[in-house]
Formats: sequence, structure tokens, C-alpha cells
Amino acid sequence: MTTHLSPTRRRVPGPAALLLAGCCLLAAACGSSTGSTATPSPSKPAAVVPSAPAPEPAAATANLLPGMPPPLDPHDLYAADRPGMLADAVKDFPSRVYVPNTESNTVSVIDPTTYKVVETIKVGRQPQHVVPSWDLKTLWVNNDLGNTLTPLDPATGKTGEPVDVHDPYNLYFTPDGKYAVVMASMDRQLVFRDAHTMAVVKSVPSQCAGVNHADFSPDGKYFIVSCEFSGELLKVDTAEMKVLAKQKIPQSGSMPQDVKISPDGRTWYIADMMADGVWVLDGDAFTTPTKLKTGKGAHGLYASRDSKSLYISNRGEGSISVLDFATGTLAAKWQLPGGGSPDMGGVSADGKVLWLSGRYNAEVYAIDTTDGKLLARIPVGIGPHGLCVYPQPGRYSLGHTGVFR
Repeated sequence: MTTHLSPTRRRVPGPAALLLAGCCLLAAACGSSTGSTATPSPSKPAAVVPSAPAPEPAAATANLLPGMPPPLDPHDLYAADRPGMLADAVKDFPSRVYVPNTESNTVSVIDPTTYKVVETIKVGRQPQHVVPSWDLKTLWVNNDLGNTLTPLDPATGKTGEPVDVHDPYNLYFTPDGKYAVVMASMDRQLVFRDAHTMAVVKSVPSQCAGVNHADFSPDGKYFIVSCEFSGELLKVDTAEMKVLAKQKIPQSGSMPQDVKISPDGRTWYIADMMADGVWVLDGDAFTTPTKLKTGKGAHGLYASRDSKSLYISNRGEGSISVLDFATGTLAAKWQLPGGGSPDMGGVSADGKVLWLSGRYNAEVYAIDTTDGKLLARIPVGIGPHGLCVYPQPGRYSLGHTGVFR
């Protein structure tokens, strides 16, 4: 997350600066394919290898966003994310953890089997997130202040020619694979771009300050966006590319971060650093959300591979809360020994390890998902942020550090 010192400049604050200045910290998202790198095919998501559930009822797919792949299971949005369900497009990729270091202007590449940094890649200015493309073939490094996206080939680890994209704080992809959605935080815009060429299709004024995270409805027809600096939420029509509604979070000084929908598609969770918890929202009705306390500086949200739990990183206190999706209650809290600043990340392909960047500590944490034990603390560059574990199961990517369906 970063602090806005002026309309044109950001830096990573330390904990003391955050308290003194009431700083606004950003967190964000992911990428798509373009140019000489792979281009997504909206009509054909990558195939998964393991056996699929029963055929989708026609009634359940009739109202999907046109071009969106039907869900594997209409009752579980994360049914394609099970351990071992790697798509053909990624099954031969080496397993790596990609860590964008915002103040070092690098990406640290970690071998998860050895917990060692095996390569450090120079990228553009202030890389915020590493984002898988919709077709899974490219990783996009979001160079926010460099105003570029750097394509990275996960098969070879090589980078391509940067693509000019203004203010790419975070990056998402529409479920039909047609558009990349740039969260242009400083520009106060949601910028819909062609997922093949990254050419601008439509720039939508955000009507709020600090757009940063999002997730999509089960039918793909709308998505909900957090506005960090104004403490607001947006509901956006995917096909029409327009803001449908906006609401203020009912707490002064709110700073909403990551957004995640429940496996059954009925409940939305929004992490809030200043509320020290998550907001629970009915996305369809878009009524006033209610708060669930988790821990100081709640920031990142990650679903477990069995769709049973939601991991919540509490950056301000060095802990991870575990929410039970079935009951909507907290089941556990894991404290990092010696503290830390767990931020953004993802779950390993087998579901056994939660990987999180340590925003203020220039390190990465590998955490056992069975009991919360810290497996490794790995030194990286300065200001590690939107860490991406890759490859992961799933048929296509919705962006950020890896939101797969």
C-alpha cells in the first residue's frame, strides 16, 4: 500500500508515518495478455485436467454475462480452484512466487520448494501487483508510477517490452475475457481496455477516491470496487461499463481494501484497514454493510482451496484471521512469531501454503494453512506488495494477484 503525498507522487510509508499522517495505503491487482505475449481468447478458457462436476443446468447459465464461461458448479464459484486442477495452459510452468518490490523497482522470484530467491528482475517504477492474464499465459507487472505494464512469461521467466498504460495501480479482467479493467487510483478512473491490445475502450470516472480492489458477481454482470481514500464502495455494470451505485461505508475514516465474494455468491467481504476487520455486504441489494472485527489493519482476502475458509491478513498486527464461509464467523487467528506486516499474496496450488508479502519488513511469509505455522520468512526488496503465486488452479483469471474461476 502506498501513501499519496501529492496528486503526482507516492511512497511507501512506515508504520509511524501512517499514524502521523493518517496515510492512505493502496493495495491492488493483476494482468492480461497482449502484444507478442499471449492474447486471451474470450470464447475459450483454458481447460482443466481433473474430472469436472455434472453438466451445468441450462437455467443456471442462461443469465450469465455473454461470453463468460459457465461455472463448473453453480453453488461454488471456486470449484475450478481445487488442488491439482491446473489448466493445460499452465501445467508445465515452473512453480514460483513473484514479489513486486515497490521501492526497489524489482520483482523477486522465489522458488517455493527451497524458500529461496532465485532471481531479481528489474521492472518499471513502483511495481504494485503481479497479475495473471485472463488466458493465464502472461503475468503483468503493474508499474504504477512508471505508467507501464511489464509482461512476464511464466514459462521462461523472461520479460517483454513494457506496454504504456497510465496509472496502472491494479488490474482486473472481465469474466468474458474481452476487457482489462485498470484501477487508475490517482486518475480517479476505471479504465476499460481491450484485453488483446490494451487500447483504451472507455474511461469511467470513479466518482470516488482511491479505486483499488474488486470482485465479480456470479453471473459476471457487475463487480464491486473498493475506494480506499474516500471510504466508499462502487457497484459497476460490466457490459455497460458504468457505475450503477455508490455508497459510503458507515464508519468515519474507513479505508476499504481487498474485495472477495463467498463461494455461494451470496455474500461479499471487504477488508478495511482502519475498521480493523471486514465489511459483510449483500452485493445484489447493495445495502449498508455490517462489520466483522478480525484484527488491526485488515488488508488481503484469500479463499482456501476447499472453498471452506477465507484467510484475512491483518497487516497492522502481524496476524491472519481465518473465517468459516459456512457460518460467517471467525474460526482461528494465526500470529506471526516476532510480528510482521502481512499484506497481499495467494495460496499455493496444492492449498497447503499461504504466501503473503511483508509490506513494511522487506520480507515474504510462507504460512502452513493447516495450523498457521510460519514455515519461512524470506528477505526480498523494499516495499513488497501484490505477490503472485503461480501457477494456480483455475480456468481463467479475473486479475489482481490471482482471482481464478
